[in-house]
Amino acid sequence: MTLPPDVLAGIETRIAAIDAELARLYPGDRPGQPIHTAYISGADATDDLPSQWGAAAIELGEKHRDLLTELAGHDVVELVLDTLRQRPIQDLRLDFEDGYGTRADVIEDQDALRAGAVLRELPAAVVSRGIRMKGLTGIEWARAVRTLELVLEGAGGVPDGFVFTLPKIRHIDQVDVAVRLCDAIESAHGLPAGALKFELQIESPQAVIAADGTATVARAVHRSAGRCTGLHYGTYDYSAACGITPRFQSLEHPVADHAKAVMQAAAAQTGVWVCDGSTQVLPLGTDSEVREAISRHYRLVTRSLERGYYQGWDMGPGHLVTRWLATFGFYRGALGVAAPRIGRYLDRQGGAVVDEPATAQALATVVLRGLDCGAFRPAEVTALVPAATVDVLRQLRERKMPSL
Repeated sequence: MTLPPDVLAGIETRIAAIDAELARLYPGDRPGQPIHTAYISGADATDDLPSQWGAAAIELGEKHRDLLTELAGHDVVELVLDTLRQRPIQDLRLDFEDGYGTRADVIEDQDALRAGAVLRELPAAVVSRGIRMKGLTGIEWARAVRTLELVLEGAGGVPDGFVFTLPKIRHIDQVDVAVRLCDAIESAHGLPAGALKFELQIESPQAVIAADGTATVARAVHRSAGRCTGLHYGTYDYSAACGITPRFQSLEHPVADHAKAVMQAAAAQTGVWVCDGSTQVLPLGTDSEVREAISRHYRLVTRSLERGYYQGWDMGPGHLVTRWLATFGFYRGALGVAAPRIGRYLDRQGGAVVDEPATAQALATVVLRGLDCGAFRPAEVTALVPAATVDVLRQLRERKMPSL
């Protein structure tokens, strides 16, 4: 070494500080992301919502079994129908914003209290649940706060897996207000500190790029005091704000791809999940219209999965069929590609594709996601690669080399 010891010590101190700051800002991905969020009006909150949606989805699936089989194969269709019988909804949001509209205060008060009771009693298969409240804007903020408090009152506290969606984000200071609101509600209602979590709905260009050119959404993630769990894309509000005519507003429009790519980069390795938006086309109408809607939604969900958006909005029971169908098909297809590469990586073999630890991490992650959502069982993985147990896959996801 030719550099003086004090110079080396200064470099070491600075590098350690940088590493610590990066670890704080980017703790890593968070497992357990649901495949969808089902949006239902808060006025329609009932205890049997999942079973109602599941029954309607099964009826649609049985009626169009031939098309579903053509899209994803017999085995996947059977797995989807079984899933719809047992656990049709993974994530539920009772909507008190656009899907609810403006109603008399006394009516929304009653609906909010009932919604809280429903959220408390939902089956454990609904792994996350909550509401979308109105925005923290000059017109709506008081009603939004009151509804949130009444939902918590109706639930008798914070239900397991509870999160609220905050729409109409256009300025970074709105995130500060949301954090302060959570602190105040926890204090006023005797709730544990940090019990309230929220998702930010990205539905305006200002939520992606601020007036000073910075990425609002990236700042929002790190200004949320650890309370932000997800970023949800708002398809139609965002497209309209960008001047896209209704005919061309879509999840696959270039403005949507840009917004979601910024969201994805902002949330990467932070533990915040990115959720794709919705399609307004439901499988309703004539037989040909229904079949076209099924094929369209299947294609859109598959497209999102291919681009790394593993969650999306579902606006009706019919969407559950194609959500589960596309998701199971995607992960089962991914397993067929990932398993041999994981096997070669564990065996330290060569081949046409030479995988590095980062690639092994990605391969293990996609298999674990497939296991988490039920696309296949652990035994189906080890049948292909005996060494690829769940524990080994988790070690690869953490970029550790398992000792076999």
